Amino acid sequence: MPGLARRHTVRVVTAALLAMVPTVVLPGGASMAEGTTLPAAAVPGAACEGLARSLTARATDVEKVGQLFVPWVAQSTADGPTELERRRIQERGYGAFNFNGGTLHGPEHAARYTNQLQEWAADTRLGIPVLPTMDMEIGAAHRFSVMGPGRGVATPLPYPMGLGATRDIAAGTTSARITAHEARAVGFAMNIAPVADVNTNPENPVIGVRSFSEDTGLVSEMIAAQVKAYQANGVIAMPKHFPGHGDTSLDSHTHLPTVSYDRETLERVHLAPFKAAIDAGADSIMTAHVVVEAVDPELPATLSKKVLTGLLREEMGFDGLIVTDSMSMAAIRERWGMGGAAVMAFQAGADMIMASDDESYDAILAAVRSGEITRKRLDQSVRRVIELKCEYGLFRDRYVDPARAAAAFGTPESLDAAEHISRESVTLVANDGTLPLSTDGSQRIVVTGVTHGGTADQLPNLVSETEARTGATVADHGWRFGSQPSEAKIDEVVRAAEAADVVIVGTFSKATPPAQQVELVEALAATDTPVVVLSLGLPYELTDYGDVDGAVATYAVDLWGSPSRSAVLAGLDVVFGAQPGGRLPVTLGEHYPFGHGLTY
Repeated sequence: MPGLARRHTVRVVTAALLAMVPTVVLPGGASMAEGTTLPAAAVPGAACEGLARSLTARATDVEKVGQLFVPWVAQSTADGPTELERRRIQERGYGAFNFNGGTLHGPEHAARYTNQLQEWAADTRLGIPVLPTMDMEIGAAHRFSVMGPGRGVATPLPYPMGLGATRDIAAGTTSARITAHEARAVGFAMNIAPVADVNTNPENPVIGVRSFSEDTGLVSEMIAAQVKAYQANGVIAMPKHFPGHGDTSLDSHTHLPTVSYDRETLERVHLAPFKAAIDAGADSIMTAHVVVEAVDPELPATLSKKVLTGLLREEMGFDGLIVTDSMSMAAIRERWGMGGAAVMAFQAGADMIMASDDESYDAILAAVRSGEITRKRLDQSVRRVIELKCEYGLFRDRYVDPARAAAAFGTPESLDAAEHISRESVTLVANDGTLPLSTDGSQRIVVTGVTHGGTADQLPNLVSETEARTGATVADHGWRFGSQPSEAKIDEVVRAAEAADVVIVGTFSKATPPAQQVELVEALAATDTPVVVLSLGLPYELTDYGDVDGAVATYAVDLWGSPSRSAVLAGLDVVFGAQPGGRLPVTLGEHYPFGHGLTY
């Protein structure tokens, strides 16, 4: 296997790293005894490659197969990992864990959690460290039950579409740097991001604000910048979802999408960001559960050798880790089963399998023991995994200091940067002079629509945040994220609006806006009271509401209701007078072109 270090900046490998195993075999067959110090001029890549070969040669089938898997940590506990995680590490050899939303309760809790996983791993025969990972599309805050902005808590940053709206590549770099700094402080060394999908389909129900833009060039620039920044700051980047999920009309969590564009479109529009990621040195790439007819009309990319080996490895020259999206998603589970699909994905060229339970692990182990998967093929992926862990310092320093973790979160520099970037991302789409609203307390304001809730109740309360920005009388006529108004509720809100000076409506759409939401906004627009729409999700919805007096796009909430608090707060800041900096990273029908954005 080619040395992965050829794609990296040189990293120092110390004696402590080598002491984690009894013997490190170097190229050419030479060995170094435990505790031997590498000379300063030694090539770190050679040491990591030798370490990976040595450990792979000594590992049992169970230990090898475990290194291939990334199970979910989905149970929220105050004390840390459970007996399930211990058994998976010490009995099955699992080598990575992916954390679900809300499982981490703060920096100290997260640090203790990953330390316990590493302690269990250190207490195994080979002592191979685990690779803690999670989706950090809006920063490390993405998977915490409590996020900032604030000192000592995880810093939320704009979603990629918000970063795209800034048109500032440096903002993408800074966001990645802040994310990596906070992630490594609590033991995380891999980010299942950035999203490299080009959102060319306005009705895409799963990518949306997670994409930087509909523009391939802008996506490619942001992807390259973030890959470099993540990895320069010690976190493996994982651009996703190869070879592109941006033109789908179905959500692969529930259905199997197919895209039918031709090969030229695939290469020109959807592959270009992945090519940029590879050129930038990306050490891993995640697959898409999408049938790409231009390459393989029969199988989704995750299971297709034509896509993973033929296209990604051979044509595009990628030699890093190929990681599957979750095998528990309906696109895969309901057609091939998680176990059978795991074997197919591995045979197609994947190195690591993301799976929620042990069915996929058992299937791979059985396939190895039966000879269906050769040990040569198995060893190839195991070496890739171990070598990358070595190169990112996990053998050298697997533990973090819980007592110091909070000091790395929400630093003054990070908070200032997050606030600036968030305001630069907010786009003033429409304004007839109603905006900005006064902060002098003279207006009677109705706040309605989606005003609170979201994942772990993280969405800033639009009512209280409006009150904090003005001394005005604020009437609360809103509802939780995920709810929709009844006819009676719409009538109630309209009556309240008729007695008010202005109405702020929080709206959310993950694709086509809900009919009740459209009815509400249209009914309010028919009154004589000015109406301001604060779009929390995809901005495409703004073309469905007719003539409103003001419209602000925040790109702040994804399809699951996970908000970037910084982006929501920045949107309200703009409503009350902060200068917006964003320009549309997508086209809104015939009304607002790509690049549109007003200022005060």
